[in-house]
Amino acid sequence: MVLLQVKRGDENQFLYDTSVYVNVHDLALELANIYNGRLKVSRICSEIEQLAEHGTMLPPDMLGLTDEQVEELHLTDEWGEKCIPSGGWTNNPDPVGRRNGRQPQEKMQDILQNAVSDAKVLISRKLVDQGQPMTQKNVEEAVDLLRGAVMIVYPMQLPPHDPIRMEFTNTEDLTGTQASLEVIEPSKVQLWFAGKQMLPDRKLGEIIGNNEKTKIIIKLTTTSEGAPGREPVMSEETRKQLMMQAYRRQEELKKLEQDDDDQYLNSSWSDSRSLKRHVHGLDDVKFKFTK
Repeated sequence: MVLLQVKRGDENQFLYDTSVYVNVHDLALELANIYNGRLKVSRICSEIEQLAEHGTMLPPDMLGLTDEQVEELHLTDEWGEKCIPSGGWTNNPDPVGRRNGRQPQEKMQDILQNAVSDAKVLISRKLVDQGQPMTQKNVEEAVDLLRGAVMIVYPMQLPPHDPIRMEFTNTEDLTGTQASLEVIEPSKVQLWFAGKQMLPDRKLGEIIGNNEKTKIIIKLTTTSEGAPGREPVMSEETRKQLMMQAYRRQEELKKLEQDDDDQYLNSSWSDSRSLKRHVHGLDDVKFKFTK
């Protein structure tokens, strides 16, 4: 199998196992789906962390309003009354006014937070350093893990306007958010290898050769972006090692130069009395002191 090290810009995203016989178009769609899936998991994790702290999302017409404004406008959070976390709740107001402040009890918080931690491990970039490839199944497993934890804490489900529920049902609206800029539309994805765009109508083997035991770096871009930056000739770790070796060599040369400057002082020819001792036959005379 060909091992792809997938990058977005200069950052590692994940490893992916494939074959030299795969069509580049199909490969691009698969990589884009995994990339977008990892973003979805990250968004859900972020929202569940807020859910564990401040409860369910307020209705759109109550977002960001103070208690006085809500009372003045006679607004009510009807879904907040229906979506009570298992085991009850304690009041923990949301400082940004997005959630209703009904924090689940500690045991339920632990369930949500543990699910978030486990899901993050499944889609972590550290898997690249560990040499573990990723598939769409890994992403789906992370989503199912998060969905299960939310169902345990909120068996009646979350309000339909809660972003967590919208993510689970694939009805999320990211318009105008930073997250929308990160998502790659599968129909617009492009793959780059060795500074050249991989044409979608070709097989992978036509570009990299037919050796299945190959590891290459693939970069993801969209049709609206230019060519990604080329990979450096050497890795950052290799560069640091070479710089360290050069520094050590420089210090050794400095030490040798200092030694050369005064080494002659220990030489016999630099001794002003050596001629006198030679004439008197005292060159090899050794003195022994006794008590």
